[in-house]
Order: sequence, then C-alpha cells, then structure tokens
Amino acid sequence: MATTSEMVLTEERARSQATGPEFVAMLATCMAMAALSIDVVLPAFGDMRESFGLAADSTRVSWVITAFFLGLAVGQVVYGPLSDRFGRKPMLFVGLGIYVAGAAAAALTTSLPALIACRVLWGIGAAAPRSLALAMARDSFEGERMARTMSHVMATFILVPVFAPLIGSGLMALAPWRVVFWLPVAAAVTLGIWSVLRMPETLPPAERRSVAPSALFEAARAVLRSRTTLAYGLAVTCLFGVMTSYIGSCELIIDEVFGYGDLFPVIFGLLALTLGLGSMLNAALVTRFGLHRLLRTGAVYTVATASLLAVVALATGGEPPFWLFCVLVAVMLPGIAMLIPNSNTAAMAPVAHVAGMAAALLGTVSTGGGALLGAVVDSAFDGSITPFALGALAFASLAAASIIVLGRPVGSPSALR
Repeated sequence: MATTSEMVLTEERARSQATGPEFVAMLATCMAMAALSIDVVLPAFGDMRESFGLAADSTRVSWVITAFFLGLAVGQVVYGPLSDRFGRKPMLFVGLGIYVAGAAAAALTTSLPALIACRVLWGIGAAAPRSLALAMARDSFEGERMARTMSHVMATFILVPVFAPLIGSGLMALAPWRVVFWLPVAAAVTLGIWSVLRMPETLPPAERRSVAPSALFEAARAVLRSRTTLAYGLAVTCLFGVMTSYIGSCELIIDEVFGYGDLFPVIFGLLALTLGLGSMLNAALVTRFGLHRLLRTGAVYTVATASLLAVVALATGGEPPFWLFCVLVAVMLPGIAMLIPNSNTAAMAPVAHVAGMAAALLGTVSTGGGALLGAVVDSAFDGSITPFALGALAFASLAAASIIVLGRPVGSPSALR
C-alpha cells in the first residue's frame, strides 16, 4: 500500500508532466477530435446529396454538422461533473469508446436520418476529449498562462481544418464517401493508446468532488452566480455561432455562389490557416498586454471586420468578387480565434474550484447554442453570402457586447490593464 509521501511524490510528478510540451500536444489532440469529425466530412457533402437523393443545393446535409454539435453539447454536461468525481482520464476513455461506436455506426448507415442519429451519438463521444481538455488545462494552469497555453493548443489543432478536407478528398478518390468516417475511428484509438501510456491525471483524489445531487447543484450554482462566467460564456456561444454558420455554409458558398466546388478543400484549408495565425498572435500578445485588454481589443476588431463583410455583401447583392470574399473572411477569422480561448479563460477564472462542472456547462451552452445559431444561418442560404455575412455581424456584435458591457477584468493584476 502506498505511503502518504509516495502519494505526494506521485501527484507532484503528475503535475510536472501536466505542464510540458507533450501534455500541451495531448490537449491539442483532444480538442482536435471534434474538429476532425467535422472537417473531414465536408468534402463528402456533394456525394451525400447524390446518395440520399437530395437537390444539389440542398441544405439538409448541414444537419450532419448540426447533429454532431448537439451531441457535443449534451455530452459535455455529463462528462464534466463525473470527471470532477472520478478523474479526467477515466471519463476520457469512456468518451473515446462512444466516439468510436458512433463513427463506426455512421460509416455503416444507409439513410440520412440514421446518419444524423449516429452523428448525435458520435458528438456525445467527442464531448469527452473536448470538455476534458479545458478542465485539464484549468487543473494545470491559470490566468494569462492558461490563455497562452490554450492559444498554443488552438494553434496546433487548427492544423486539422487545414488538412482534414484535403485528406477527406484524397480518401474519397480511393473509396466511396463513407470512408471519411473511418479516419476519426483510427485517430480515437491512437489517442486512447497515447493517453493510457503518457497522459497524467491532473485531478488528484484529494481534490475530487461528490456527484451527489446536492454537490452538483452547489457546483452549478457557483457557475451560474458568477456574472463574469455568464458574460464570457455568452460571448463564446455567439462566437461559436459564427464558426458553425461558417462551417455549415462555406461548402455551398464556395460551390454555388462562386463555382469553385472542386477547389473547396484547398480554399477551406487556406482560410483555416488564418485561424492558426490568430491563435499564435494571441499566445504572443496575451502576456504582454493582459487578458482583459486583449479581449476588448479583439471584440472591437471582430465587429469591425464582420461589418466590412456585411457591407460588401449588401453592396454587391450577396455576390462579391471571390478574392474579396476570401480576403474579408481571412481578416475576420483571426479575431474569432483570439477571442474564443481568451473568453473561455476569463469564464473559467472565477470557478476554478468546480472546473469540471464549469467546463461542462460552458461547453454545453456554447456548443449547443452556437450550433442552433449556425443552423438558423445555414437554413437561410439563398444563393448568396448575405445570410452568412449578416449572421456573422449579429453574432459578433452580441459577443462584443457581452465582453465589453457585461464582462469585467479577471485574473492577475496584469489582466486589468
């Protein structure tokens, strides 16, 4: 039986492992599992429409994305509290098992409704690595250091939307379109093995919480009573709405509005690079200028760039030159990439003692709410970029109001600058 000193040494060793480059890479991989499940599927939308007998411009296949996000939202509220009780790693393994089952079932379905149902299950599984990555980061870092770490995580995992559509297209050149569902299965199995061998447990037994209803209610109340957490949580929801509407509409816009459907994987990947640029800039700037100042500046920048996109859309009847659309999207996305990790950090700061529940509630609300906001924009597609541009402006404005008006300085003194 381990002595007290041995247990302390084990915990200290785990905490030291939970700050190195490999741990950050693990967090990035956990976050990337959801992105991979989305982006590798996008090139298959055209084949899905044909396979399920839909019109070439049908938006019904976007429910493959929306359903995944809804499952992602539901799952997070389960994994967070349970990980506060049983630890982060056990719940990660449960989620990866559900992830593999959902992805494999999706690959074997023969109808769109069945595929959508499997995507919900798949999303429930993907909720574990996504939400637990945020909880593990909060276990190991705080304040501006957490913001910088999450920016590094975002910059690493952004490689997924850059390359996943290209990989999906390559796989579809070799096999029927359902082959894109098997790549995430292989990725989940690989992450599971890596985690068994190398991932430290970031929540020591002494810091775990009960899952009794009274304890869960107390933790949820701590989250809901924090004005700061609610304000920045609302901001993340709106920013996620911009991202989900972009993901759901981008394939149709590139194909139907501009006629470059064959180049969609390349175009989507190149634009995704700007998300990585925003994340890297954020990592470099957050410790220099402070979390709160960077949040306010990023909010103004994002509204300004979304306004430009909306003005151009209205002035051109929703059909601007292709190069101009790409430039405007490319300057808007870095602002969102900077705001999301910073807003998450600001939201988590006052509720470190219930990090699992906080990550769960924030993830559920932002993912589910953002998915529904994105679905509204996707369903409004009218053969132009106008619905997306106006939706992006509306959501960015709401996020900025939440940050500037409702939010307040958090973290270390440097965050108040």
